[in-house]
Amino acid sequence: MRNLSIRQLRYFDALARQGHFGRAAELCSISQPALSMQIKDLEESLGAALFERGARQVRLTGFGEVFAPRARAILRAMEELEDLAQASRQGSMGRLRIGVIPTVAPYLLPRLIENLARLGGGLDVQVRETVTPKLIRDLEEGRLDTAIVALPVSEPSLTEVALFSEVFVLVRPLSDTGKPVPGPEKLREMRLLLLEEGHCFRDQALSFCSLSPLAPRELMDASSLTTLVQMVGAGIGVTLIPEMAVAVETRSAPVSIARFRPPEPQRTIGMVWRKSSPLAAQFETVAATVRQSALDLAADHAAAAR
Repeated sequence: MRNLSIRQLRYFDALARQGHFGRAAELCSISQPALSMQIKDLEESLGAALFERGARQVRLTGFGEVFAPRARAILRAMEELEDLAQASRQGSMGRLRIGVIPTVAPYLLPRLIENLARLGGGLDVQVRETVTPKLIRDLEEGRLDTAIVALPVSEPSLTEVALFSEVFVLVRPLSDTGKPVPGPEKLREMRLLLLEEGHCFRDQALSFCSLSPLAPRELMDASSLTTLVQMVGAGIGVTLIPEMAVAVETRSAPVSIARFRPPEPQRTIGMVWRKSSPLAAQFETVAATVRQSALDLAADHAAAAR
């Protein structure tokens, strides 16, 4: 068997993920015939087929399924070696691929990007916003360096660092202003609007109300906090949102905000990264910057409310 190349493994990984030669070639910035040739050469080197080729789609063979995680582990190790070398040369990361959950990204990122720029070193920040399970998968497979998520994630391969806690507030129609704030028991009887499945914030809201995710109930799901707040403004129901989202999401909706009686529902936001990463010291610096950005944001909101 001839020596395999990292380039071939990257092309294999792209095709395995995309299941389509055209999309994989576009992702790799090469022509489709060139990609096909590289995959064919790889299969000939291995002496076994990696893909079943169909008219519209390609899928991994049994051997390909076994080969894929090992190839990704090699690619991840190569990324970490490159990061280690760059950090050794420059004393900084150079590039930061950071994932952020959707209930944090729109509110924290503007201040965070501004504060990261002040660190200097020409840091190239690349952001991916998606739900926690996808962020953790991308992190474990080396497509992200770190992620900002709600803790805990309880993955043995990841380091978790708590950054800050924030409470959830109740969003209800403007006509409900001044009414008693319902407790968890009363909320269970109301039309509670939630984010769609896959969002950790949905699970946290259900937990506060002691509702099972599988229990039948009257609800409407949405893909963003913006949609939830607008639906409340239209009189459809009530919802919970994290405190950092209040200033942005309530600007254009006729809603009222109320705090729950103690103990208030809350979540802990933190950063996670691979324990094997050589950039742990640099991530600690980023974590401190995220924490300071959250403090800055809270101070801005408090000043605006006065």
